[in-house]
Amino acid sequence: MAVIRWEEPPEGPVVVLLDQTRLPTEEVELVCTDAPALVEAIRSLAVRGAPLLGIAGAYGIALAAARGFDVDEAAAALASARPTAVNLSVGVRRAASAYRAALAKGGDTGAAAAAALVAARALHQQDAEASVRMAGHGLALLDELLPGGGHRILTHCNTGSLVSGGEGTAFAVALQAHRAGRLRRLWVDETRPLLQGARLTAYEAARSGMAYTLLTDNAAGSLFAAGEVDAVLIGADRIAADGSVANKVGSYPLAVLARYHHVPFIVVAPVTTVDPETPDGAAIEVEQRPGFEVTEVTAPQAPVTGAGGGIPVAPLGTQAYNPAFDVTPPDLVTAIVTEEGVVSPVTAEALAELCARSRQVTIS
Repeated sequence: MAVIRWEEPPEGPVVVLLDQTRLPTEEVELVCTDAPALVEAIRSLAVRGAPLLGIAGAYGIALAAARGFDVDEAAAALASARPTAVNLSVGVRRAASAYRAALAKGGDTGAAAAAALVAARALHQQDAEASVRMAGHGLALLDELLPGGGHRILTHCNTGSLVSGGEGTAFAVALQAHRAGRLRRLWVDETRPLLQGARLTAYEAARSGMAYTLLTDNAAGSLFAAGEVDAVLIGADRIAADGSVANKVGSYPLAVLARYHHVPFIVVAPVTTVDPETPDGAAIEVEQRPGFEVTEVTAPQAPVTGAGGGIPVAPLGTQAYNPAFDVTPPDLVTAIVTEEGVVSPVTAEALAELCARSRQVTIS
């Protein structure tokens, strides 16, 4: 079942998504007929993960254009649906730019909508290809840092095919190691409060036949202390110009643990995740999620008693601090792996050079 796809039934084009809020127990698809439906899917986390959000944003523009809706209005709504993930706005801009360029050349709205769809499909394909290259670069880096194989990798949140046009980012590296016979164990953080590790990464690992073990987020420290972690691999939702990395909340503590225990902390993300317009970590807008995600838990067929439709696990009225992401400073990051190569040590100069090289490749 595809994570995202474009379809053109007789009643008009649609964007079809795998609803990730229903995993791992059900594989259910959502059919989005307009940009507002796609915005809601993004906000509810039915579709999530930085690279996939970029693809979804691009298809959202193509959908609005094909159905005759206001493209500028759709672009504004889509780009702001989740503020931390820069790939979302990148995908929106690419498709919207293709739409406007076609109009500027004298094309009608039909031709412009077709141009937006071409841009969205191109981004989808580029992300799939980037995933393959990131996996190769990442495994080569692991083998260089940890000769001999038998890698024991700790990962946080979800970074596989559910977030990508291909096999993912950090998870794709672990999968490559598994296929090469060099993965001993994938340690999977639950990733609270929404359990993307337990629900999604464990789901992907099981489907891939990987040796994996699930742990609570606060068990990671004892795992490091026992010498059971060889490397940490995470994804990213935005990488600032100085190399600061925004990723799912809980990533920064892992970076601190990794530094203390002399374990490589590796970020895997496409070049589109690097945002030269964001100078440093302090400038990254961190999305704040609803408090009920912390104060309640949801379960199939559970009685609906809380504001979020779940079972309260804290007294009613409890205030919750629920940032979706945290920011890891560049001096705690061993390397950033992209489809264009590896940046290590992580510096503003090295990232700028990487982005310039990527632009040259795109232009050529």
